[in-house]
Amino acid sequence: MLKTILAISGKPGLYKLISQAKNMLIVENIADKKRMPVYASDKVISLGDIAMYTDAEEVPLATVLESVKKKENGAEVQFNYKKASSDELHGFMAAVLPNYDRDRVHTSDIKKLIQWYNLLVSSGETDFVEGVQMETVETAVEE
Repeated sequence: MLKTILAISGKPGLYKLISQAKNMLIVENIADKKRMPVYASDKVISLGDIAMYTDAEEVPLATVLESVKKKENGAEVQFNYKKASSDELHGFMAAVLPNYDRDRVHTSDIKKLIQWYNLLVSSGETDFVEGVQMETVETAVEE
């Protein structure tokens, strides 16, 4: 599911891939459903290609989002991440992914994670991990 959700550098929010053309993509903002073209010159990354650093290895973003979903019981994150202190944000991250790399995961990364999670949940996108990978999520979070 996260393979078709895109982050576009310089543009706020997340976008769903609708169609591809020769030199551009057609994307839809997941919040307001407005469609727009994205050209080859724009920096685009799929959420499926993003991972978070841990002490051992990188954990796919889908796994981290699934862990946030478990912690929040499928609802949006309730505390104000924009005004939260660095300690509060790192405490939240430790609850979600206990072995995250505290040196390489910055406060801004945690804010972006919460922002993306809230956007995905509010737009009804909550299947972060396919059923086959679900066992991997549970073992990765427990380690």
